[in-house]
Amino acid sequence: MSELNQVRIDKWLWAARFFKTRGLAADAVNGGKVHVNGQRCKPGKEVKIGDLISVTKDQYSWQVTVTDLNKQRRPAQEAAALYNEDQASIDKRLKQIELHKQQQALLHPSERDHKPNKKQRRQIHRFKQDAL
Repeated sequence: MSELNQVRIDKWLWAARFFKTRGLAADAVNGGKVHVNGQRCKPGKEVKIGDLISVTKDQYSWQVTVTDLNKQRRPAQEAAALYNEDQASIDKRLKQIELHKQQQALLHPSERDHKPNKKQRRQIHRFKQDAL
């Protein structure tokens, strides 16, 4: 696909669609959520084909091997071709997703994250006005 030898880790994470913006990717790298070949790195770290990258985002984690490099963000199918995820990582993440779904199902509907309906919004507005 590309003839690049190295790409910055924040650009690669953005191009591979792990993060929506390069800024979010850089923040994750600075925050220790991304490791290259088992080592913590900085956003300017150059990655090359064959590097092992571990990414933690929210409560999920990925263990991927870089298979291609790209500086530009491309469609999702092309972005998925930039890396291979090992089977253990896929299984672990699927278990985490299933566990999260089960935990959400156990919560009472009023405790789940949701947008307030019209009646609840009116109550919130009245409460805020009364507080002034």
